[in-house]
Amino acid sequence: MQQKTGLVHLGYIVWDYFYSNIITLVKVASHTFTKADTVEYPEQMPYLAPRFRGRIVLTRDPTGEERCVACNLCASACPTDCISLQKTEDDTGRWSAEYFRINFSRCVFCGLCEEACPTYAIQLTQDFELAEYERQNLVYEKEHLLIDGPGKHPDYNFYEMCGKAVSGRAKGAGNQEAQPVNLKSLLP
Repeated sequence: MQQKTGLVHLGYIVWDYFYSNIITLVKVASHTFTKADTVEYPEQMPYLAPRFRGRIVLTRDPTGEERCVACNLCASACPTDCISLQKTEDDTGRWSAEYFRINFSRCVFCGLCEEACPTYAIQLTQDFELAEYERQNLVYEKEHLLIDGPGKHPDYNFYEMCGKAVSGRAKGAGNQEAQPVNLKSLLP
């Protein structure tokens, strides 16, 4: 194939330059008259999918007690290691978290802590407004995380289902729980 040289080649370069600029200007002008996709944020909230994972909260059981038994499964499942807690036991035999701390500046809102929790105590909500001016304000303590309600599982009470003896209920007396096996009764 023969290459174009001289004025013919210069004519093609000029044509390509002007043609591409004209096409670009037409596209920009066509977008000028279309409706904008801007969401007026504070007045109009954006759409959030039903399974959106936002701010983490600690829920209560139907009796109003904390659901968290400080089993440490949420902290061990967390890939960014942003959850820390310490277990304590009260005089009735119930376990609870002495302190429960989440560093939201490190949290990636993956939901693994919610999946790991056997008591449905830790849950992710639709709240996404966590902006702060200082990083230390993103470290939430148990007082900031506890809500007055059962969250997504309103009828679940861990101490009625588990095999742990607490005051007022012996081991094996929980709902859907079999009596413990007496090992000495199995002897001949």
